[in-house]
Amino acid sequence: MRLVFFGSPTAAIPSITALQSAGHAVDLVVTQPDRPSGRGQKMTASPVKHFALAHAIPVLQPDRIRKDPGAFEAIRDVKADLHVVVAYGQIIPASIIDLPAYRSINVHFSLLPKYRGASPVQWTLLNGETRTGVTIFRLNEKMDEGEILSKADADIRPGENAGELEDRLAALGADLLLDTIARIATIVSVPQNHAEASLAPKLRKEDGLVDWTAPAARVALQVRAFTPRPSAYVYFKGQRLILLGGTALAGPGGHEGAPGDVAAVGREGIDVRCGDGALYRIQKLQPENRGPMDAYAFSQNGRVRPGDVLIGKRAGDYSSSR
Repeated sequence: MRLVFFGSPTAAIPSITALQSAGHAVDLVVTQPDRPSGRGQKMTASPVKHFALAHAIPVLQPDRIRKDPGAFEAIRDVKADLHVVVAYGQIIPASIIDLPAYRSINVHFSLLPKYRGASPVQWTLLNGETRTGVTIFRLNEKMDEGEILSKADADIRPGENAGELEDRLAALGADLLLDTIARIATIVSVPQNHAEASLAPKLRKEDGLVDWTAPAARVALQVRAFTPRPSAYVYFKGQRLILLGGTALAGPGGHEGAPGDVAAVGREGIDVRCGDGALYRIQKLQPENRGPMDAYAFSQNGRVRPGDVLIGKRAGDYSSSR
């Protein structure tokens, strides 16, 4: 089958790899423009662009695909049988969606209609879900509202963070994509129940500031949901600390002190008081301009002591997307 593939991040790589391996002809890749990245703000291509160049696939990078007649013409000229979209990052106009005989399909990392939007994996974890999955649906111009073609479920593993879960869903989605394309001529689509829909809006960098006024279990969910991006973080002695892993300690609340106070430091990690009186144990972190390390190693070098404060939100509300 002749395809145009729309995608940008690493999560789209398993799908385009599977399409290539299965013998489908990916004749054009449409991806986001190169963006400045890192401390040096060097212009950086998307992972999907790197894949396309490595496999000699032509690449198109419109700034705004809805306003780019040249992009429409280039995509039309492929005469594809199907468009495949995986985390592309722009709203695609109906004029492009409807070009192929089988139109356009999207691989989405949630069980729609739950968690429509740019950050479904993060919001799934932030809301404490224990099960998620992948949905493939017919694309339209609305946000993840098209008719469903296929679904695959997946359990969320204890302690799993957003990066780990997304990697598993990306692999699951690639398998489901091949199965769906094999049945594309006969598959019966099912309308979504919009009354059951929830949103997963894009999370901003500033949203990652840890809310110590929340219960310890909620802090644990925030760290998992924001790892590796946009990252959960606090401030200590003027430097930013990214929290990469930890656990809410079991047992009753009632620990004295204010949210954000360091209650104890040991080889197991740094214990911080939360809003319910319980403790969150930081086990792994990354100081500013340094690599990841065990929290205990940082506590020794950074002279973290009981009574110190890891500055986060003193008041705040991480509202559910439901």
